[in-house]
Amino acid sequence: MKILYLLIPLGFMVMGIALWAIIWAVKNGQFEDLEGPAHRILMDDDDPMVPGFDKGLEQPETADSDLNTKPE
Repeated sequence: MKILYLLIPLGFMVMGIALWAIIWAVKNGQFEDLEGPAHRILMDDDDPMVPGFDKGLEQPETADSDLNTKPE
């Protein structure tokens, strides 16, 4: 029975912290764009994922030519 004197106030404190976190998230706009990230993953990036590659330059050398040669 004595443990209830500890658990009830502790439960109210945890509930208060959770309520504060939800109110903070709503006020800071955390729930504004719920569909954006879901649609963004479906978008295709046309830019190549090669570092330092610019659209105006030639494509970088690849190791594909090494695969087509026969070993000696």
